[in-house]
Amino acid sequence: MCLILGIIYGAIAVVVAFYYYLTARNNFWKKLKVPGPKPELAFGNIRKVMFGQESLADFLTGIWNEYKNEPFVGIFLRRDPALIIQDPDLIKDVLIKDFSTFVDREFLAIDPADPLSDHLFVLKEKKWRPLRTQLSPVFTSGKLRGTFRLILQCSNQLESYLDKLVEKNEPVEVREVAAKFTTDVIGSCAFGLEMNSLSDMESDFRRIGRQIFATDIIKVIRIRMKQIVPWLNTLITRIVGPSEVTSMIMKITRETIEYRKKHNIVRPDFMNILLELKKHPERLGDIELTDGLLAAQAFAFFAAGFETSSTAISNVLYELAFNHEVQDKLRAEIKEFEEENCGEWKYETIKQMKYLNKVFQETLRKYPGLPVLSRKAIDNYTFAGTKLTIPRGTLVWIPVYPIHMDPTTYPDPHKFDPERFSDEKVNKRHPMQFMPFGHGPRNCIGGRFAIYQTKIGLIKILRKYKVDVCEKTLYPYKFNPFAFILAPMGGVYLNITKSEN
Repeated sequence: MCLILGIIYGAIAVVVAFYYYLTARNNFWKKLKVPGPKPELAFGNIRKVMFGQESLADFLTGIWNEYKNEPFVGIFLRRDPALIIQDPDLIKDVLIKDFSTFVDREFLAIDPADPLSDHLFVLKEKKWRPLRTQLSPVFTSGKLRGTFRLILQCSNQLESYLDKLVEKNEPVEVREVAAKFTTDVIGSCAFGLEMNSLSDMESDFRRIGRQIFATDIIKVIRIRMKQIVPWLNTLITRIVGPSEVTSMIMKITRETIEYRKKHNIVRPDFMNILLELKKHPERLGDIELTDGLLAAQAFAFFAAGFETSSTAISNVLYELAFNHEVQDKLRAEIKEFEEENCGEWKYETIKQMKYLNKVFQETLRKYPGLPVLSRKAIDNYTFAGTKLTIPRGTLVWIPVYPIHMDPTTYPDPHKFDPERFSDEKVNKRHPMQFMPFGHGPRNCIGGRFAIYQTKIGLIKILRKYKVDVCEKTLYPYKFNPFAFILAPMGGVYLNITKSEN
């Protein structure tokens, strides 16, 4: 009897202790007098997001609408508190003025068993700062002029590929077409390889690209595991071994660097920067320069470079299919610049196309790559003009998507209106009310590259073709709740036909 009672009391003690563990921080924001929704046991405020019942963008929009006039909102990511900052001046402090306190991101933990997880997007300050310094030169205007020719070559292949698709007279999944184009661009500009995605044969790089951003049940479970119990995810990785993506990127990076080193090959691309680091590891100070660290940076450039730009291209085409006046005006500008430059596209030409830029920016307003920017305080911090002090280690979120869709800043926000980005209107807005590439020292390192490959892809498509909705077109547009970046549920199908003008 005593044994049974002991077991019962022990079980009760375990349950109570676990309950205390789950709820111990539930008053965190209440003590700091920060408003916010009441957390649910074990899930905090993100149960629906975790199970794919709503996208992160929709969750953030709900918070924004409920606490519209609050500079801060306190939420819980499971049991961990996070502060959503809604005031643009305070956002500017976090991203720019007091960046040194918020230098770290906190999104996915680095997996010791997966070398590709050690990339620039997630690195802590000690590794991030010297790596950012060494990698930044590849994205300067001077370097982009050098890679422009490579992007243009891939866009010519895109044009030929589209000719074949249009002949079939069937709806085209434009997101897949755009992904094949951007995969080829990244292959050429990062690895110096012909990836041949724009062909009838299945490209290995396009196949692993799909794997990286897959949202099947196994991938979702592994991501949740990495967020909640990272040690278990690491253990599984060690047991099952490296993924095909890891093996392939590691092999290509290592072989490309060795081949170029042996044959003294120099190209104006990302891999050349990695080769220079390999030759001069002292540039990173006391950071150990492993093959895995180099491959991780190549992986980040490949993954982010093709997926975000291909999604942007397909989103532009999606909006143009519903807004023919905008499409016709943009095509007219393309034709105008093509005639002025005798059919030759140059780096400087793209910069001069004002309406193309407006269309591109309006698309990024409605569909920013990431719905939220994440930062973590590395020291105690008091927000200017407030009494709120957050302790070291507090996670801070900048709600990009709700800011971009705020009707106070952007009237009728669901309407696609490129004129929102006229010089006059841009100058009237707070700079923190448009941030598709982030702001400050830790903004998107490849933002300028992404802009150019996206614009060139659009030019090559729209100069000859027009896009229209079809019976398979997604409407209304719905975000995939399991996607890492803001991406549509399913494909983006459109009719593509030869333009008459």
